[in-house]
Amino acid sequence: MTAGRIAPGGGWRRPVEALRHRLLREINSTVHGADLHLERYDRPPGDPGLFGPDSVVWRVHGHPAGMLVGGFAALMLQSLHPVAMRAVAEHSDYRTDPVGRLNRTARFVSTTTLGSSAAAEAAIAAVRRVHGYVRGRDAEGRPYRADDPDLLCWVHTAETSCFLAGYQVFAGGAKLSGPECDDYLAEVAQIGQLLGADGVPVSRAGLARYLAEVRGALRATPEALEAVALLRAFGRTRRERLAVRVLTNAAVGLLPARARRALGIHRPWAVRRLWDRPSARLLGAVMVWACGLSPIRAAATARATGTPVVRTDAARG
Repeated sequence: MTAGRIAPGGGWRRPVEALRHRLLREINSTVHGADLHLERYDRPPGDPGLFGPDSVVWRVHGHPAGMLVGGFAALMLQSLHPVAMRAVAEHSDYRTDPVGRLNRTARFVSTTTLGSSAAAEAAIAAVRRVHGYVRGRDAEGRPYRADDPDLLCWVHTAETSCFLAGYQVFAGGAKLSGPECDDYLAEVAQIGQLLGADGVPVSRAGLARYLAEVRGALRATPEALEAVALLRAFGRTRRERLAVRVLTNAAVGLLPARARRALGIHRPWAVRRLWDRPSARLLGAVMVWACGLSPIRAAATARATGTPVVRTDAARG
């Protein structure tokens, strides 16, 4: 159903509902693509997937603002690994098809988090197949492979640490306790391990050790600076660009100070705390209002609990 069409109950859709519906379609299209592929989430009945509704992963990955801000922060942080960034620059289409790149990344995260066991395993197997073909040489001429276990550990850890940081900042009173943070890292480590990563941190202490050990290898290459500039300017429309700017500004606040300096991003503490974070919280609230209960989350919950779900117009994207 689209804005301006007669609603099932008769009468014209109220302007506020028309706006909500329009925003929902835009958000789904930008993040997930035109088709949500609910068949990955709604069957078979009783299958919990890799984690299940009671997991901390479902809790963290179900927070829109935390995941979007954390996701943008992860892309910035990941860019500081010269080998990982070289592989992305040489083998990814993020310059020519940024929306497609975002769709594929979001789809992988949502499928491995909320999808059926078979869908999650298929998504991981597909990524492993692609990684097998991604090879090249870094700036010093040394060979690299995308399926290198240490490189996979960096990509996974940078991503999940930022997801966790985003949730903790934007979840308010629902933020995780220390032990729950450890539970999240231990649960989500399963994805990194299935992708072939070695040494994935499974606790806050392990995460702190890992980030300290890898710090010396991180630096901002010209490719990293280009990628971050493109990321912060992403958007097909003025509204999309504004939303991305709000989210990426907030993402800067999740990065370690060393990462911000390396990327040449200078936003004072007061701006990050008093403007960027409140702006992202407001945008996140608008997104939650527009989306209501995510059709993906609804389908996954129904599958995991073995209860039927009623498809709505929103479920078709």
